[in-house]
Amino acid sequence: MPRPEVLERIQSAEDEADEIVALAENDRDERIAEARKRAEEIRTEAEQEAQELKERRLEEAREEIDAECEQVLEEGEQEREALAERARNRVDEVTDHVVELFQEDVHAQT
Repeated sequence: MPRPEVLERIQSAEDEADEIVALAENDRDERIAEARKRAEEIRTEAEQEAQELKERRLEEAREEIDAECEQVLEEGEQEREALAERARNRVDEVTDHVVELFQEDVHAQT
């Protein structure tokens, strides 16, 4: 093969190699850009899911606290009613005792 043809084939092979490298670099750049975009989408989705989970857990905690608060209030109301009932039941007893003390005091002064 004559020397010019060999040089042309070498040049052609080099041009073809340069084109393959350029295509590969372009493909790499596109894949990196796509991977970055997908990573950003995944990060955004994860943040949204985390926020939703946080809000759901906060709501559950609020509901639990509200239920406990309601239970404490009910128990307090029941205790208050029980104390009031015991006080009402002792009115006559306390009245009699106060009258006795008054009478003793009056007798002691006379």
